[in-house]
Amino acid sequence: MNRIVWAFRAFFALLFKGKLPEDLVGELGLSAKPAPASKKAPAPPPAAPQVNPSDGALQLLGMMQREARVLDFFMEDIAPYSDDQIAAAARAVHERTRELLIRHFAPAPVIDAVEGSVANAPDGNPELVKYIGNVPATGKPLAGVLRHRGWRATAVSLPRLNSRQDLAVLAPAEIEVE
Repeated sequence: MNRIVWAFRAFFALLFKGKLPEDLVGELGLSAKPAPASKKAPAPPPAAPQVNPSDGALQLLGMMQREARVLDFFMEDIAPYSDDQIAAAARAVHERTRELLIRHFAPAPVIDAVEGSVANAPDGNPELVKYIGNVPATGKPLAGVLRHRGWRATAVSLPRLNSRQDLAVLAPAEIEVE
C-alpha cells in the first residue's frame, strides 16, 4: 500500500511543483543531487557515402538500360535478324536514348553551324575544337571547314546516388512468377 501512496505523492508533486519532496526522495532511497551529466562525446556525424569516379558512369549506363534497353540492344547477337528487324529495334533504342540525353544533359552543339561550311573556333578559343587535316605544326588556326559540330552539356541533372544501391547492377534480372 505504501508504494501506491508514494506513487500518488510523487505524481502530484511533480505535476504541481516540478520536483519530488525531500522526505519522499529519502524514503525511496534516491539521491537528492541530480546526477552529473555524463560527458559522452557527441556521436560522430554519419560518414558521407563514398562516391567513386566510376559511379556516375555506372549510373548513366544503368539509366540508359532501364529507359532505352541500350545494353540489351548492344549485347544481343544480331546476326540472325533481318536488317528490317534491326532497324526497327535501333529506331526505338535511338528515340528513348535521345530523350534521356536531352532530359539529363541538354546537349548543344559547340559550333552551331552547318557542317561543310567555314567556321571559326567559338570565342576564338582553339581548345573547344579538335583540328584535323593539314594542321600547322606551330600555333592553331582559328578557322577551317566544319566537319563535326561537336557537343557540350549545357546542364547535368542526374538523380542523386543511393548509397545502398549496387551501381554495378545495371539492370536486375527479371523473373516472372506464374
